[in-house]
Amino acid sequence: MRLKLSVTRPVDQWLNKIEQRPALAVTISIVWLLLINWIAFGWNLGNVGLVDETEPLFAEASRQMLVTGDWITPFFNGETRFDKPALIYWCQAIAYSIMGVNEWAARIPSALAATGVTALAFYTVQWHLGKKDELEQAANPSRRYLTAAVASALIAINPEMIVWGRIGVSDMLLTGCIASALLCFFLGYAQNSAPSPFPNKWYLACYVLIAGAILTKGPVGIVLPGLIMIAFALYLGKFWELWREMRPILGLFIVFLISAPWYALVTWRNGWNFINAFFGYHNIERFTEVVNGHSAPWYFYFLVVLLGFAPYSVFIPASIARLKFWQRWLRPPQASHLLNQERSQQLGLFACFWFLGVFGFFTIAVTKLPSYVLPLMPAAAILVALLWSDLFSNTQIDQAFRISAWVNVAFLSTIAVALFNLFKLVGTDPAAPELYQQIQNSGLTTVGGIIWLVAAIVIAALILSHRFRPIIAVNVVGFVAFLALVLMPALFLMDEQRQLPLRQLSAIAVQEKQPNEELVMVGFKKPTVTFYTQKTVKYLKFSQEALDYIHNQAAAKVQPPSLLLLAEQKKLLEMDLPPDDYKNISTQGAYHLIRIPFQRIKKEQKDKMKIS
Repeated sequence: MRLKLSVTRPVDQWLNKIEQRPALAVTISIVWLLLINWIAFGWNLGNVGLVDETEPLFAEASRQMLVTGDWITPFFNGETRFDKPALIYWCQAIAYSIMGVNEWAARIPSALAATGVTALAFYTVQWHLGKKDELEQAANPSRRYLTAAVASALIAINPEMIVWGRIGVSDMLLTGCIASALLCFFLGYAQNSAPSPFPNKWYLACYVLIAGAILTKGPVGIVLPGLIMIAFALYLGKFWELWREMRPILGLFIVFLISAPWYALVTWRNGWNFINAFFGYHNIERFTEVVNGHSAPWYFYFLVVLLGFAPYSVFIPASIARLKFWQRWLRPPQASHLLNQERSQQLGLFACFWFLGVFGFFTIAVTKLPSYVLPLMPAAAILVALLWSDLFSNTQIDQAFRISAWVNVAFLSTIAVALFNLFKLVGTDPAAPELYQQIQNSGLTTVGGIIWLVAAIVIAALILSHRFRPIIAVNVVGFVAFLALVLMPALFLMDEQRQLPLRQLSAIAVQEKQPNEELVMVGFKKPTVTFYTQKTVKYLKFSQEALDYIHNQAAAKVQPPSLLLLAEQKKLLEMDLPPDDYKNISTQGAYHLIRIPFQRIKKEQKDKMKIS
């Protein structure tokens, strides 16, 4: 069954007027991009502390670069850190030099990378549809600008992009480089320029961005976009044609020229320590083996995409199905349409290869983390936006979109029910035992459930009234309301309960620390303490290990008179220290900061020796 589509004529008329004033159209586009990126990535970016455990590792290593002036070898807590290449550290260190050492500076590279992808995707979609208007000889500014606005909004306003665009780690910078490189590749490909001794400007930009991706996370920075571009070219039967256009030998030289010097210098300084740690452990082993317990079932990324691109993820199957890319092999007449289509009109097909390429690549990898599929989020947004753009040219709604819209209603209703019953589904957090109770008392989950329930009802009403174009907008508005009224307040509560006690104890430790006195953390590893104290912290995993270390330090001939020890209540009880053997300096949340004087412990050791 097909349903008729109503057209929002006031919006169309308004956009037609804007189209006649290009300067105004550009201004409104810029304002739109600034607004959605500020909501997604700028709002309260640095108003909460760094989040253990990964973020402070990057933040402190970057601070060490700035302080020591060593821009080649990353260090954390006195040890080399070869987890990731240097670009993220350089970006954070430069931000520190401009903004000071703080949370804003640590996170601004991620926020800017996300903003750059959003803006480039807006331009690409708008350009693609502009070319479509030229081919159809019918100007349609409503479709062009609104679809570009929807694509950019879907890229920015989704859980995965918001989370990683607000954290000072390398994942969003990698996504920014890879996604922008792929967009530049498509723009270069769509120019359909004649072969020349040099690639066009978009291909050149693609090579530079691939080099940036390699400097952000290593070989995956060229392997992943390379596989996607090659698969796309082979599918179209244009591999050698693109080879002549892109001049990949020259391109690889550019990539090598930009990315290789740091790898050469860090290898020269650190030798096999770097090669084994970076290439062996953090690249080959992560792809072929389970690292740090990050294993997951084969369907893991189906769930990640469903929730990470929520609530728009329910439209992805229909977005891919509309392309009918399988007809390349099944139906030759239809395949000729796909293969002979104007290059500028193959954005949806390319986004499909982009999405499936990233999804398939990391599904094959043995180590699995939610952030690994972050680079496919822009492709998912473009696919859904192009599906939505079909509503402008079709007078009737395709059955697949109608089904997706009803699935959207069911999905939002399920989210609402889950929020209403959240505390029956989750356990307790030992690091913040009062957190869930405070969230429940605040009523945030009830507000969130109401937001999504109302959105589901509104979308159901739109479907029944045959008004399909506002559905995506309802999802976006619902997510923004959820972000403002639920996620932001919950984030501040989480920071207050989980991270604030460690920041407070770090500040107290800096004030209390005596010359040469060591700071020891027992039972847990919270790198935020290293960042906020700007001191070296010794981490000891077990209580007995800590006791042995204390007694060894007390027995040493040369030592400071005491040490500072940071531990949770449970670990402190396990150590069973006599009350006279330590002084409680401060207790914040679930953590205790104590001082252990060695003089009394040495006296106890001598007394035991006399008795024996």
